[in-house]
Amino acid sequence: MSEKKIGFIGAGNMATAIINGILREKIKSPSLINVFDKDAEKLALMKLKGVSCFDSGYDLAAASDIVVLAVKPQNYDEVLSEISAAAAEDKVFVTIAAGISIDYVRSGLGKACPMVRVMPNTPLLLGKGATALCRSDNISDEDFEEVRMMFALSGEAVVLPESQMNAIIAVNGSSPAYIYLFAKAMVDYAVSVGIDGDTALKLVCKTFEGSAEMLRSSGDTPEVLIDKVCSKGGTTIEAMNVLRDKKVPETIAEAMAACTRRAEELGR
Repeated sequence: MSEKKIGFIGAGNMATAIINGILREKIKSPSLINVFDKDAEKLALMKLKGVSCFDSGYDLAAASDIVVLAVKPQNYDEVLSEISAAAAEDKVFVTIAAGISIDYVRSGLGKACPMVRVMPNTPLLLGKGATALCRSDNISDEDFEEVRMMFALSGEAVVLPESQMNAIIAVNGSSPAYIYLFAKAMVDYAVSVGIDGDTALKLVCKTFEGSAEMLRSSGDTPEVLIDKVCSKGGTTIEAMNVLRDKKVPETIAEAMAACTRRAEELGR
């Protein structure tokens, strides 16, 4: 990575995960990472990492080449107003909040700054994230790659057009919750037939891990992998028949469409 300074406004879980990835891989020294948060306790934890901490969002933005807006969507207006005077058209801004568009941030800053819009998910905290990114037309390849790498250090990072950034929330941003719901249903069933819940959860988690690796590495499509598990006249096909009769695939698609509609409603 370059010697550019990366600043984070907000020191919550997502910012912490990104910073930890940068420091873990030693691709930037702590002195090149700037952080501001209104929470003094969060800043104190950041100081222990050796990064530079600031007293205001304005001061951080003024001292940083790349500014990551790691705050909740409802706080964007306040933050953009505070830092607008520090914005410059060669300073890169990154938004990681659902529904916050490139144009919205530029409007709040009052300048057509180079931008990256990012949709990460919570497994980023474990270095297993799935992140989608889009870029403004005026960001350099070097700067965009630097931002992309920040997220790629903690998982998979893919590039999309901004027109797909609301829809992708249903695919990677919100989807961990779908997995947890499925896992809960499996564990609840196990408990109902007398199997220890902790034991069931261990098996379910490992099954999810292994199934994901099969999807990634086997070269087979999901349909082919389903067929390989479903022996004719066996147990799995009976379970799959119930899931299909209950229209589970259609229900999942309906749920994802609802997620996208809500993202469009909240979009700015």
